[in-house]
Amino acid sequence: MSPVIVVGTDTGIGKTVFAAGLTAVLGARYWKPVQSGLEEATDSETVKALTGAEVLPEAYRLNMPASPHLSAEDMGIEIDPARLTLPPVPGPLVVEGAGGLMVPLNRQVFFLDVIAQWQAPIVLVARTALGTINHTTLSLMALRNAGCKVIGVAFVGDPEPDVEQTIAEMTNIRHLGRLPFVENLSRETLSDAFSAIDIDAIRGAL
Repeated sequence: MSPVIVVGTDTGIGKTVFAAGLTAVLGARYWKPVQSGLEEATDSETVKALTGAEVLPEAYRLNMPASPHLSAEDMGIEIDPARLTLPPVPGPLVVEGAGGLMVPLNRQVFFLDVIAQWQAPIVLVARTALGTINHTTLSLMALRNAGCKVIGVAFVGDPEPDVEQTIAEMTNIRHLGRLPFVENLSRETLSDAFSAIDIDAIRGAL
């Protein structure tokens, strides 16, 4: 089973919660290559708490909650894409990107450049809020132009069936389901909510 990459159309849209749910249902390990911002719980810590899964250490842990290239510069370092090769692990691996696809890792490289080199199947996570048609369509165009294999789009948020259908039809992409906002988020509540996601389509692409 190959790794699966979870990327988002933007930051703060529920990508980490989705990645946690996918990690749990696949019985996978989890890896966040670049973490920007350490003051609050990191994405790796959140996934660990929600799944109990094995979490691989980040390649870069950056203090400032900002674009990775700015966070790295703030610490006097530069992110080396060569350190972001997919780690070999037995069994499935869920890899979570940082922010959106066009987040700069340094002054020459976007995260999309690294993702494209991985050549692993991708799930694009999109919110259902206003603006998602534009953001999701642009993200899919960028992924496809980079030669990436996109399994489908998973939505997060309140139901917007017309919007979701528009995206699926106009971009010819598989609709993987919608993860609702979950109050009192826990392993149990996330597991229940994740039943709305087409996990068979994801498994079949790995």
